[in-house]
Amino acid sequence: MNAVKSVMMGAALCCGLVSTSAQAWWHGDWKHRAKISLNTTAQGIETKEALSGTVVPVRLHSGNFDFLSAKPDGTDLRVVAADDKTPLKFWVERFDGANELAVVWVQLPNVAPGTDKNLVYVYAGNEKAAAETVTPALFDGATAVALTFAEKDGPAVDASGTIKTLAPVVRESTGLIGAAAKLDGQTPLTLPASDKLKAAASGPYSISLWVKPATAAGILFKQGPLALALDGGKLSASLGTAKATGGELPVSSWAHVAVTVGAGKLTLYVNGGQAAQTDLPVSGLAIEGNVVIGEGLSGLVDQIEIAGTVRSADWVKFAHAAQSADAKLVVAVAQTEDTAKEGGGEPGYFGILVGNLTVDAWVVIGILGVMFVVSAWVMYVKAVFVGRADKHNRLFLQKFRETHDVMTVPSKGLAHSSLQRLYAAGLHELNKRDVGKAGAKPLSGASIDAVKAAIDADLVREGQDLNSQIVLLTIAISGGPFLGLLGTVVGVMITFAAIAAAGDVNVNAIAPGIAAALLATVAGLAVAIPALFGYNYLAARIKNISSDMQIFIDEFVTRVAETYGAR
Repeated sequence: MNAVKSVMMGAALCCGLVSTSAQAWWHGDWKHRAKISLNTTAQGIETKEALSGTVVPVRLHSGNFDFLSAKPDGTDLRVVAADDKTPLKFWVERFDGANELAVVWVQLPNVAPGTDKNLVYVYAGNEKAAAETVTPALFDGATAVALTFAEKDGPAVDASGTIKTLAPVVRESTGLIGAAAKLDGQTPLTLPASDKLKAAASGPYSISLWVKPATAAGILFKQGPLALALDGGKLSASLGTAKATGGELPVSSWAHVAVTVGAGKLTLYVNGGQAAQTDLPVSGLAIEGNVVIGEGLSGLVDQIEIAGTVRSADWVKFAHAAQSADAKLVVAVAQTEDTAKEGGGEPGYFGILVGNLTVDAWVVIGILGVMFVVSAWVMYVKAVFVGRADKHNRLFLQKFRETHDVMTVPSKGLAHSSLQRLYAAGLHELNKRDVGKAGAKPLSGASIDAVKAAIDADLVREGQDLNSQIVLLTIAISGGPFLGLLGTVVGVMITFAAIAAAGDVNVNAIAPGIAAALLATVAGLAVAIPALFGYNYLAARIKNISSDMQIFIDEFVTRVAETYGAR
């Protein structure tokens, strides 16, 4: 009995764990959300340590978030944990509804290793929602300073609001995450000495920053005996006599650099991986004084964090993956309440394309849609027309050849036969000359030529009827691809212009817009290809009917000349 109870309790516990990813909906007044997944498996960014109190930037764009449903200033944004019940602390660094790009920093209570079930939901779509008080002070208690450079101008201010640079900072709007600090090689960023920015020679202490150097030499970070330098593109971290050298920073490329001091080690990390490590001396100078960033260095720096703890290797790896633009760790998917209840709301490829179409692409695709309907209608109508004409022509020709008197060929019930109409035109000319009546004179050569000329005139009119509306197919064949290409080119231009204006080079921000723009070219080809096949089919049928008409005229005139012509 106890064993049964144990099994039941274990099953209940497993169900409880699985339920954390349930597709509930936090609040009915919010109509849209983005499902954020943090993949800590080998397919994402593999970690082995459970992390708590981490802060990640969530990049929203037209491919994973419905900006049209959100308020223009983003004040209706709310962030909820994986249980879809617990609100999370967040801060909106940037919300650009016009260009459909945003950066939202979210504080995560915990991140489990080796799973893709670390979920967060960003809600929007409530016009009545009041603006919520948010603050950049999201970082854990060990963080002494976190500089995001989100201010429009003036000094850079720490997320807590207690420390700021001694002088105003020149900013570059297109940084790695949002805005970045611009270094000119002469005036470094300087933070004043503070008790928060102080540690013993043995630590614990950690620094983390993103840098995009324009030159291959300079001081990235310096505080008392602790220095992080770049020389000839190679990095080195030093603390007194201890020095760890390793890793390279290419010019004009973003790189993540971290240094930790503690447990008797000075460790240098580059782009999430350990680049060098050395032992610390038994005694040394304390880490204190002003913090100087970018002395003698030109380029950009972003997201500078200083902590009074030793950040683990997994923490550094996670920070690099979360803040970089390669999207290996953070994946966002747009959802509505209905799609979430249906099982996650992850749209198919075609849904992503349609959801990212720009107005110009919709206009082009709309025109192509009309062209497709018109060309399909023409192909159907003309196929029916030539089919009936060909059928009735065969029946009429059979009767014509079976009747000995050319003046009395039965043609009732063959209204769709072009041969019958040509015969009627010839018969009309013969009746005008009293051919076949008693006392009628034989037809002269000139009269026979006149009869043939009259029938030839009707032949031209029949040819015009056969080829009428075919020009619409040629327009679809030649114009469809060009219209589609126009839509694609304009869509790609708009996508790149939006990316350039916002400074976000994340592939997930670029790919949906370009892929959607290519949908216009696909639509153009979808119009042209069926029209091309239909045109070639109809042209061959019309050519055959035209040949039959020409042959019939020669045959008819020959029989008239033999029967009623002068000898």
